[in-house]
Amino acid sequence: MTEATDLAERAGDRNPRIGLRAVAALRRLLEQLEAVQVRSARAQGWSWQEIAAELGVSRQAVHKKHGRR
Repeated sequence: MTEATDLAERAGDRNPRIGLRAVAALRRLLEQLEAVQVRSARAQGWSWQEIAAELGVSRQAVHKKHGRR
């Protein structure tokens, strides 16, 4: 099982402590994956608007979050 799959399974645990910890870990993983994909898109010449459209957010939001990295 992959880390993400294991975390997703634990996120549904009946024990809130286990579930919440898994949700927090998934959130961190998601942030890392987003940053990798945004860097990749920028390296391939994508505009902030194109990236924002794919993420379902505004250009300003994605630029603010990833523009200085």
